[in-house]
Amino acid sequence: MTKLVAAAAVLAASTIVASAPAQAQACWNANAVNAAKVRNLDIMLMVTALRCRMGSDNFQPDYYKFSAAHQAELNVANGVIRAQFAGAGPKAANRALDKMSVVIANGYGTGHPNLGCKELRKITRDLAGSRAPGNLLAAADAVVVDPFMPGRACGTRLAPPTRVATARR
Repeated sequence: MTKLVAAAAVLAASTIVASAPAQAQACWNANAVNAAKVRNLDIMLMVTALRCRMGSDNFQPDYYKFSAAHQAELNVANGVIRAQFAGAGPKAANRALDKMSVVIANGYGTGHPNLGCKELRKITRDLAGSRAPGNLLAAADAVVVDPFMPGRACGTRLAPPTRVATARR
């Protein structure tokens, strides 16, 4: 019986270690946390633009302008996040970034918890027209409620990798 328990423990431990590359291996430093905030902002704007596209406050064209205007900064943020997952190799890092993006998108599937289409359209238009350094991070800090990142910020004890968003009605 002891051998069976030991074998089960080894199997459980190897399963945990084998699944670890899908998550960040270390805590997220300030640069990675900021990149995650920018990624959350981008995905939130994309998803909410899709939700608002049929109404009078359609801002999908504004989102496309925002995305084009900030493509370089968005790519840098994505690169920082991929580097956070790089311990498992480039393919696994890309999969982890995709998985993170899906979790973020699903969190906004019912809309932004506090902002409606009109407010989001204004924010997106303002960001599309602004090229000032740091604006994306400032906007993320202002409008992203509880940014998702699969792990914890360095220096924190617990940072659950889940968030519950409620739709604004």
